[in-house]
Amino acid sequence: MSKLTSLMTPACVIDAAKFQHNIRRMQTVAARDNLVLRPHVKTLKSLAAAEFYAPASGPITVSTLAEAESFASAGYTDILYAVGLVPNKFGRVAALSARANKFTVVLDSMAAVNALIAYATQLEHPLQVMLEVDVDDHRAGLLPVSDELVACAKAIVSTPQLHFRGVMTHAGGSYDCFTQQARDAIAEQECQLIAKAAARLAEHQIECELVSAGSTPTALANTRHKGINELRAGVYATFDCVMAGLGVCTVNDIALSVLTSVIGHQKDKNWVIVDAGWMALSRDQGTASHAKNCGYGLVCNSDGEILDGWYVSSTNQEHGIISHIDGKQPDDALFGYGTMLRILPIHACATAAQFETYQVVDTEGNVQDVWSRISGW
Repeated sequence: MSKLTSLMTPACVIDAAKFQHNIRRMQTVAARDNLVLRPHVKTLKSLAAAEFYAPASGPITVSTLAEAESFASAGYTDILYAVGLVPNKFGRVAALSARANKFTVVLDSMAAVNALIAYATQLEHPLQVMLEVDVDDHRAGLLPVSDELVACAKAIVSTPQLHFRGVMTHAGGSYDCFTQQARDAIAEQECQLIAKAAARLAEHQIECELVSAGSTPTALANTRHKGINELRAGVYATFDCVMAGLGVCTVNDIALSVLTSVIGHQKDKNWVIVDAGWMALSRDQGTASHAKNCGYGLVCNSDGEILDGWYVSSTNQEHGIISHIDGKQPDDALFGYGTMLRILPIHACATAAQFETYQVVDTEGNVQDVWSRISGW
């Protein structure tokens, strides 16, 4: 068993204890509200990580067909591909439906439905289909009580090679909710409107096996999630600075970090230079509109303890610049040449995408395991 400090930097690190604590938090919510939890595996895209929060015996959500194919090969059968389907993916989708009998695609327009129906005669196995519903005017989806929603569902139900599973939604507007009251309100809105969509279809004798909703902020809101039977969320397993900025978690809950080394100083500028630039941290600046702008990540010591006020203020491809929010001069005791630091990510999905493997560490800084990541689309 090696020590964290023996790793070559930059490296992506998972704090096992925090990771497992975050998982239990979401599982408790789903159990309390008697909901099936369908974790989104898009943050880590790792079969080894999924064993802890999304085992093969249960359903999962994916964001790429590469994920779906890897998880199907590992024995997963109930896989929701939660990105609107386009014709250039029909062939891979058909192959997946043969390998995972509950592989499910999402559509949100009559144009998309008609295109899939035109292709459906080529399907050797029935393809599961859900309709995406817009509950907050934020991104994709059909309006909950629209005629187009009904027309789309009727067309799917009338096609023998397709099986209609139900409706799903993602309240992406929750990422703009900075108070508990606002998150609670949008969580209730999400559930109410997706339930309305299911009720609208029921009026036309179209049954919804699944009424699925979720985002990490709404899943962890103070609401009982009435009107749905499935909860989806993903970034909760690691959290990140965006989630902390919203108040969904604290910075101490963030389970993913980037290990980096101090490679130099610019003392006249009060800069610390590290070997983690945007190729390691990503270019995401998702906290720029928050009350606390964390730049490209918050700085911790090698034990994962926050160094108050220090953040990554700018990045180049392989260089990160660490500054203090108040312009303080770096202390050599904290930032000496060769010192290892850990950077908490702004957006865990974007940062995790920069690495092929994750180093899983215990509270003593021992590397317990190395998890590989699925890449590609």
